[in-house]
Amino acid sequence: MTTNENLKAFPLQDLTYYKLHGRHVPGQFPAPLLFNGSGIEVNATGSELWIDIEVEFDTHEPWIFTRLNDSFMSRQMLMPGKQSICLFRGMSPEAVKNVKLFRELQAMSEDDTCRILIHALRSDGFFLPVSDKKYKLEFIGDSITSGEGTYGATEDTDWLPMYMGVSRNYALMVSDALDAEFRLFSQGGWGVLSGWDNDPRHNIPCRYEKLCGLVSGTKNDELGASEPYDFDSWKPDAIIINLGTNDASAFNQPAFTVPETGEIFKQRKESDGSFNQDDLDRFKQAVLDFLMMVRRNNLSSHIVWVYGMLAYDLTLAITDAMNNYKQITGDNNVAFLHLPNTTAETVGSHAHPGELSHARAAKVLTEYLESVLV
Repeated sequence: MTTNENLKAFPLQDLTYYKLHGRHVPGQFPAPLLFNGSGIEVNATGSELWIDIEVEFDTHEPWIFTRLNDSFMSRQMLMPGKQSICLFRGMSPEAVKNVKLFRELQAMSEDDTCRILIHALRSDGFFLPVSDKKYKLEFIGDSITSGEGTYGATEDTDWLPMYMGVSRNYALMVSDALDAEFRLFSQGGWGVLSGWDNDPRHNIPCRYEKLCGLVSGTKNDELGASEPYDFDSWKPDAIIINLGTNDASAFNQPAFTVPETGEIFKQRKESDGSFNQDDLDRFKQAVLDFLMMVRRNNLSSHIVWVYGMLAYDLTLAITDAMNNYKQITGDNNVAFLHLPNTTAETVGSHAHPGELSHARAAKVLTEYLESVLV
């Protein structure tokens, strides 16, 4: 390959015009991409553009995808070390190109070393301001919101990073349709009260108020992941909560013993297959408490709880908890929305919603948000 001698390095700390997506600490260099959907966006001239990044992981390799002028351009696995990735090459130098690079893989609670750091951009052109979108949307969820199953064949059942993706995710589809900037806070297998396996440590609310409480370890702490998140720094017009699927699974799993404390946790079913009322009430309280937390940190956002892409088991419990929340607070800026269930025609890998299922859900959610945001 012929080397372009006109490429100039632009360390991120010296670059005026760019936008970071996803929760982050402003002015942090190098800039970490902590979440799925975290990324960088630039408007650039020139014939060629590269990005210098640093990658580290122990078990789960991160994936990224790129868009050029809002068209999907590439998707790839990253290997450890410092590396340069070409974002475009051989293009008309004068034209302004909108370029986005996003992290595909969720924040990895199971790999304390998994991270992507952005160091610099290299170009033979110059950079222009990046405009704001019409809306801001935050999506909170589990493996569905992490895009698990959106890549791979239906017979693929391995739990692997390459099967997860924002690029085929309902969150991106909705955001594109509404001209919205989005942020994701999701973790596969986690719930409102507990994880799918009754692990009470794996609940989203206990991590939501940290910058990236989904990860741990010294290196993530150095990046500020465990610090309180500044909710005033980015105020979403709407917050979409897609949780409850793993809480429903917990009712069908054995009891879980927390290794550190010996605590035994179990969501129980009665002999007739119905939910144990005390445990169901405990789940409802978790929904109520999380709504209180989300509202406390996002005073003006419309909150919509969506549910149903993998069965409807806890629909009544969620809506009961939401009605209770409204009665207690008088807050009517919240709503519940059913999403279409995944079928044999729309299922993806690992028995999760595939791209077609995400597209069906995105259509329903887009139509709803259009009505409330306007």
